[in-house]
Order: sequence, then C-alpha cells, then structure tokens
Amino acid sequence: MADATAHSEFKKVQIHRDDTTFDAYVVGKDDAPGIVVLQEWWGVDFEIKNHALKIAKMGPGYRALIPDLYRGKVGLDVAEAQHLMDGLDWQGAIKDINASVSWLKANGSKAGVTGFCMGGALSIASAVLVPEVDAVVAFYGVPSSELADPSQVKAPVQAHFGELDNFVGFSDVTSAKSLEEKLKSSGVPYEVRIYAGSAHAFMNTSPDGVKRRKGMGLTDEDQAAVDLAWSRFSSWMGKYLSSS
Repeated sequence: MADATAHSEFKKVQIHRDDTTFDAYVVGKDDAPGIVVLQEWWGVDFEIKNHALKIAKMGPGYRALIPDLYRGKVGLDVAEAQHLMDGLDWQGAIKDINASVSWLKANGSKAGVTGFCMGGALSIASAVLVPEVDAVVAFYGVPSSELADPSQVKAPVQAHFGELDNFVGFSDVTSAKSLEEKLKSSGVPYEVRIYAGSAHAFMNTSPDGVKRRKGMGLTDEDQAAVDLAWSRFSSWMGKYLSSS
C-alpha cells in the first residue's frame, strides 16, 4: 500500500512526436534539471516508479520522467516481458526518448537519461543518437551494434554492471568490458563500474522486486553495492546537469 501512496505523486502527461502521442509519468520539481528514467523489460511498473521517485528526491532534486515505451502494456512474468521487449520498435523508442528530453528541457534546464536493463541499453543508445542529452547513467544493458555504437557517444556515460550477471552479450562482464573499450575511444568522459557478488537487476530492492528477482534465480542482495551505485549516480548527474 505504501507503494501505491508514493506512486500517487506522479503526474501523467502526454508527449507528442511525429504523428503519435505517448503517456509519460512525471515526478519532482518543475524547475529542476530533468532525468528521463527508462523502464526494464517489464514495462512501466512499480519498480521503475520507485527508481524515479528516488531520483526526484536526490541531492538538489530532479524532475524525473518515465516515458511509456510499451504504450500501457506491462509484463507480469519473464515470458511476457521477453515478448514485449522482442516486439519493441527500438528506433521508435529512441524517438520517444528524444521527445522526452525535449519536453524536460523546455523549462531551460539540462536533462540526462538513465535506464535499467532494456532501459540501460536505450540510455547508452541515447548518448549516441539524441543530441540534446547532457549525461547518461546506464544500469546493466548495452545496445546492439545495429542500434548504436557506444564509441560514438556524445554525452558523458556512467555504466553499472553486476559481476555475476549472466545475460550474455547484453549485460555480462564481457559486455561491460567491451563497452568500456568503446567508451574509451569516444573521447567523452565515462565510467564503467562492476559490482562484485551482484547479479542482473541488483538495484531492484523493493519487497516485490526482490521476490521477482528470486523467482528468476537471482538471490544476491547487497545493499552496500546499491547504495554505492546510487551515490555514483548522484555524483555523475550532479556534475553534468548542474546549471553552473
């Protein structure tokens, strides 16, 4: 019930791009720097809203915006989530992110992008493909080479991965190291952080999030790693989104 009460803080807005309109969920101060918060493969669910709420209240405060990339659909189990992600129009998602960043920047502030899992991959892609992005923090996801080449990022990128992540080619340690090499060649500021003893989606710490992870065989819990990652997130976004 606490989640439901907290999530009532969100305001639903509609954002236009090309010949389509999509819903987005906004929380935080209107005049604060903006951060687009990109969903995991589940869709816009309780956990991505938990993350956006935390971000909105971090440091000096941010205006966090979650675009609904799945247009209202939410995966309730792994099979559904996989089906939804497989059906995603990734180029269309980049256009949604571009429109979301522009919407946030309409108040004259800077705007960053962050995302988790599928959203992590999209956030790195946005550093390549969305010129208005000022900073990116990505959690356990790397875009396909067809979508974006991380050596071409234009905005500073910080990326977080779990050492035990076994999503091969997407968020495992080999993918993280490959990403680091590409970011190194971009000439743009970057950090790649790997957390010992942590698996995929280690930032999901709500009771329901932990239960869902355990259902996927992900039993690691390390609050110190989560706190460290959020601290690094706060430093990165604070550095690149401050108005000074």
